[in-house]
This record gives sequence, C-alpha cells and structure tokens, in this order.
Amino acid sequence: MSRILKVAAAQLGPIALAEPRSSAVGRMIALMKNAKAQGAELVVFPELALTTFFPRWYTEEQSEIDKYFETEMPNKATQPLFDEARKLKIGFNFGFAELVVENGVTRHFNTAVIVNNQGEIAAKYRKIHLPGHTENEPWRAFQHLEKRYFEKGNLGFQVHPVFGGKIGMCICNDRRWPETFRVMGLQGVELVVLGYNTPKHYPPAPEHDHLQEFHNHLVLQAAAYQNGTWIVGVAKAGKEEDCELIGGTCIIAPTGEIVTECKTLADEVILAECDLDRCKEIQENIFNFDLHRQPKDYALITAAKKEPPSNH
Repeated sequence: MSRILKVAAAQLGPIALAEPRSSAVGRMIALMKNAKAQGAELVVFPELALTTFFPRWYTEEQSEIDKYFETEMPNKATQPLFDEARKLKIGFNFGFAELVVENGVTRHFNTAVIVNNQGEIAAKYRKIHLPGHTENEPWRAFQHLEKRYFEKGNLGFQVHPVFGGKIGMCICNDRRWPETFRVMGLQGVELVVLGYNTPKHYPPAPEHDHLQEFHNHLVLQAAAYQNGTWIVGVAKAGKEEDCELIGGTCIIAPTGEIVTECKTLADEVILAECDLDRCKEIQENIFNFDLHRQPKDYALITAAKKEPPSNH
C-alpha cells in the first residue's frame, strides 16, 4: 500500500530590495507552472518569499518596516498566485510577514500558510524560534533583527489533515531545534514543509561559516529520521543585497536520506514522489513512541527557562 504525494520544492534566488511583490509573485507562478508540469500536487516556497530579507536592516521607523508586511492574505499582489493555483489545481506553501490586529492589538509575525488546490488557505503557522537580536549592532556586516520586527508565534506546532496526509510547518531557525519536530512527531506527522533564508556568514561565530550548508542538512536529516517523516526544506538562495544566502533546498525521506537537492542558487524546482506510508518504517519500529519513549525522564526539556543572572 502506498500513499504517494508528489511534492515540489521551489527555491527562489535573491529578491532585490527594490523588487516589487509583483515580480516575486511572477517568479513563483513560473515555478508553480514548472512544478505542475512535472506532476506536482503541492509546491513549497521559501520563508518571506514576497520580499527581500528585510531584518538585515535596522530602522526605528515602524512605518518603514510595516511596508514589508501583509495585512491580508490573499491580497492584490498575491491574488494572481492563488488564482493560478486554483486554475492548475495545485496546492502550495509559502512564507510572508503578517501584520494582524488581534483583540485590538497590532501583531507582527513571521508566517507561513498551506493553500489547498482550490486556492483556499487550509492551515497557518507563525514562527516560534526567532533568531538574531533586538537592537542595532553596527559591528555586524548585516543585521539580523527578527527579534525586533517579529513576535514569537502563537499557534504552536500543529499537524494538519491535508493532501491525504498529516502535514506540519515550521520556518527557518525552527528547524535547528529538535523539539520543533518532536512535537509534530508526537502527532504522527508525515510531511513537514519549511522555508528558510540562511546567511552563509554568521557574525557571532564566523568560524562556523564553512559549516552552514552542513548544519542545514544535518538538522533536517536527523529530524526526518528521528520522527519518521518526510521533510521539504526550501531556500531563498544566492547573493541578496550583498548578503550570501545558502541554498541546499532538498526533500528528505523518513529514513533521513536526501532524495533530491537543488543544484543552483537561483530559481529552481525539484520534485519527489513522497510515499507517506513509508513513515511507518520508522514510526512503527525504531522510533515507535508508544513502545520506547520515556517522557517522565525528559522533564527538564520543558522546565521553565532559567532567569538571567543579575548584574548586581
């Protein structure tokens, strides 16, 4: 018995600071058509797919930052993408900056959605593990101000019954944390989709620069194997406004094996036939949580964070 879901990973090359959303959407539509021509049922795009990676610049003007955020989805700029998906009868996942008013409070999230093959939003995720810093740090070659411009996501790590399987989402830095995948793994996740914008240079520890591509695949392959799930990791890649972003877009099987990987740092589509029933090979055997997991011995993982040391 097989449950085959044909999934495409649609890597994007750089998006320039001055590039309008209409251009990014046009590129995404071209990739979507390419994916559909190869038989894809679901296409996965990167984190913050509509704009350049704006947290690399510091500003105190909130209006300057808010122009990168979407106040509704779909909107005028992205409607053509939703329309094309409906026309092609293909689903998609992509990331964007979300500005929303909840209970009278204006919120800013780094968000991703899954859209079904009718062009309807079926699921939403808001990034939980925000990396970087809050204040301007001029010693850096570029800033990483996600902690300044976004707040921590408030939707948790959900698993959604879509496309005939159990699908979860996370975004970029989330992938480095094993808890991200374990929470979804405990819900029987069969496919995790995620986008990322990852600089090749890491200012706080430049001695790790040569390991960026290795670390990207290391965490994804380990998470796939340890939770018995397919993982699709999709990059915004290449030299974007003098910042080199890694590629490495890939589709990984539940055994931890990379099935296919992008070869360039530009707009590129790869595809895999993901047999969701292969998750059982892991989930019913070596990582059978019901049989082998020992949650009472892991209490420290969810214990409260330690208070920072006092300066007094």
